[in-house]
Amino acid sequence: MFKAFKQLSVGVALTAAALSAHAIDITGAGASFPYPVYAKWAAQYHQETGNRINYQSIGSGGGQQQIIAKTVDFAGSDDPMTAKALEENNLLQFPAIIGGVVPVINVDGIKPGELKLSGEVLADIYLNKVTKWDDAAIKALNPDLNLPGASIVVVHRSDGSGTTFNWTNYLSKVSAGWKDTVGEGKAVKWPVGQGGKGNEGVAAYVRQLKNSIGYVEYAYAKQNELAWTQLQNRDGNFVQPSQDTFGAAAANADWNSAPGMGVVLTNEPGADSWPITAASFILMHKSQSKPENGKGVLDFFTWAFKNGGKMAAELDYVPMPENVVSQIDGIWKTEIKAEDGKAVWQ
Repeated sequence: MFKAFKQLSVGVALTAAALSAHAIDITGAGASFPYPVYAKWAAQYHQETGNRINYQSIGSGGGQQQIIAKTVDFAGSDDPMTAKALEENNLLQFPAIIGGVVPVINVDGIKPGELKLSGEVLADIYLNKVTKWDDAAIKALNPDLNLPGASIVVVHRSDGSGTTFNWTNYLSKVSAGWKDTVGEGKAVKWPVGQGGKGNEGVAAYVRQLKNSIGYVEYAYAKQNELAWTQLQNRDGNFVQPSQDTFGAAAANADWNSAPGMGVVLTNEPGADSWPITAASFILMHKSQSKPENGKGVLDFFTWAFKNGGKMAAELDYVPMPENVVSQIDGIWKTEIKAEDGKAVWQ
């Protein structure tokens, strides 16, 4: 049975004694990439505090639209906003979790992690230049696999997506043909394929369609029992997706090198680096019309940074390093304020 991740609305039954008299409901929306770990965090957080975190998995583009419109308390986005966009909308951005985007396939007889792909071949598949699974370019990387002569069914995102941003950003770095004809962005004009909404939708299509290929956050591949591929990284090594290879790619990230800590982690150097590693970001308004809700968001992420590492690791995400968390905490204290100018976070 397809194990899709559904819209998050956590409601764990608690005894009256466990409920806090000051429990509040916090709303968020956006990226589906971090949804599995946010769901896990929110369930445990509600159990411990009584506070509810309602996060809708609608894609990074939708999340950015909703936070700009002030219809949610926070948004999730895997496509970091530019300095201009952050300034125009008076938004604060900070990274919350690190994970990996992985190619997933549905080819009879090919087990998870068996197929090897390079960035160039992956780009050519999505450019509709490599159209058969037994194409010479794929066979050259996989001489010991029995590859069928079937046509490749390409699946991509249909919505504005940070996962798509990281996917196309990577393809633009490794393929001049992709960069020149398609480029990068949350949404692009795809040369071939059919679209699924959210990581959930892409996972569903790949699971249902024989001889298909798509791209999802790694937790969706594992939860839906999809076969992921190895990828050749910048150092020329074929690596498997894992918490270790995501962490290797993020190890030397300079979080101050981009506005709003918006570092892109694709095609990073390193013998063990996964080439499509990505951070997922949180967006909040610097001026809080409901400071109690703003503080509620920060309370949740403080709890998650402190207590959510094991849960994140179980889903093969990489928690933010302690030194980065300390930096984020300092930014909260100076940047997020109530409308009267008082700091929301002490």
